[in-house]
Amino acid sequence: MRYPSPRTTAGTPNIPGMNERSTRRSESGFPIEPVYGPADGEQPGHYPYTRGVYPTMYTSRPWTMRQYAGFGTAVESNARYHQLLDAGTMGLSVAFDLPTQMGYDSDEPIAHGEVGKVGVAIDSIEDMRLLFKDIPLDRVSTSMTINAPGSVLLLLYQLVAEEQGVPGDKLNGTIQNDILKEYIARGTYIFPPKPSLRLVADTFAYCRTEIPKWNTISISGYHMAEAGATPVQEIAFTLADGIEYVRAAVAAGLDVDAFAPRLSFFFVARTTLLEEVAKFRAARRIWARVMREDFGAKDPKSWMLRFHTQTAGVQLTAQQPEVNLVRVAAQALGAILGGTQSLHTNSYDEAIALPTEKAARLALRTQQVLAYETDLTATVDPFAGSYVVEAMTDEIEAEAVALIERVFEHGSAVGAIEAGFQKREIESSAYRTALEVDSGERVVVGLNRFTIDVEEPYEPLRVNPAIEAEQAARLAKLRAERDSDAVGAALDKLRAAAQGTENVLYPMREALRLRATVGEVCHALRGVWGVYAPRETF
Repeated sequence: MRYPSPRTTAGTPNIPGMNERSTRRSESGFPIEPVYGPADGEQPGHYPYTRGVYPTMYTSRPWTMRQYAGFGTAVESNARYHQLLDAGTMGLSVAFDLPTQMGYDSDEPIAHGEVGKVGVAIDSIEDMRLLFKDIPLDRVSTSMTINAPGSVLLLLYQLVAEEQGVPGDKLNGTIQNDILKEYIARGTYIFPPKPSLRLVADTFAYCRTEIPKWNTISISGYHMAEAGATPVQEIAFTLADGIEYVRAAVAAGLDVDAFAPRLSFFFVARTTLLEEVAKFRAARRIWARVMREDFGAKDPKSWMLRFHTQTAGVQLTAQQPEVNLVRVAAQALGAILGGTQSLHTNSYDEAIALPTEKAARLALRTQQVLAYETDLTATVDPFAGSYVVEAMTDEIEAEAVALIERVFEHGSAVGAIEAGFQKREIESSAYRTALEVDSGERVVVGLNRFTIDVEEPYEPLRVNPAIEAEQAARLAKLRAERDSDAVGAALDKLRAAAQGTENVLYPMREALRLRATVGEVCHALRGVWGVYAPRETF
């Protein structure tokens, strides 16, 4: 019997920086090259970035392990952050409660029953101080999942950092600040689209000067996917929103290369691993071409689609919750093989309640096993050249581009939102998926196949209902002790800026420094800009 010649890596390209890292060896002892592929093919770190935005990707350092957490009071969330940092997480990600996300204080009637439930309650600079107590903000990267009042929470973070002696140019992190997807899939909007886009553009300009390393927006497909969007819909609608933000910033007089390098994205990772890898590759390629060819960006950093990934919460089940550990590991694999810059792995108990400390630690350990016990970090873009992944990448790209064009047939992403286009498309996909699950055509282990008669007992983490009264008492004390006249005057200046063309973040920062509350700042803007009332789509 004749055997084929051993495979060689003669065609492996010589990429700057690659050979500075010693080649890793497999368990069997043969070398794993940092990158594989034909010498004349597209290489990682080069336009249009199909294979990744950096030449070395994880061969020089792994992705950022950023665990999403926040519940109850700032003190409780601070304790969880310290636990995660001690366990080895590399970045923090803050979950805010629903009143904070909607720009209401904890003592407002509309907030009743929701304080501290799905995230931490932040009403003022005093809460933000407690949230980051003893956490060095010059050494920790922080992501904040906050949209309509994103600029408010960012300014509170900056003020607390200044109290620590950390200037704005030393801060690293991201605010989600993606209001368009709220109109499409999530619903935590406050203002109408036009002033909301102005607030986003003001944030871009402010951070360019004051917090230059901050990622000013995380344009999110994750929540669309959780609402039922397919992978094609997820990236098409997300990139369409990204185009709208770039248009708004350019219309406000900003140079595209002045803000585009700080744009970031946020996607989901499902259990359909191959399609997810192809989705991430296609999204990078589309965005690179849009930025270079449509917007004329000259800086290669403006062409790069950098993104955070979260594993798919919608795919977790309350039945046999430990099985979610396997789902999350598969989803994380898809994100890593697709080239994510940072990753949150969901806890196995999130379909039931807020994660327990043990579950949150296991979620982080999942990432650590993948980073340090596997060979995923030994080479760049392992699926490059895979017939199925390359074909899927082309197919997803073509379908996503066609869907983006359908969005802009409405004139803009905002026009499509106001016509209910994206919402209808996502709801139709969600309905099809529900029918497939109900019929058994789509298998969900533990839910419609491989079920058990009796579920094992589980004790979820519960939020103390007394938190609402505690937050109300803190607010009453704050309002009694602060200089109310100074706060009132600062809020008047904010209203005046909102009525004109001044960047609203500067008077907003002064009001927050004087201990204006999140709700008071948002109400001041509501009084000028109004609130958004969506039209019915059916």
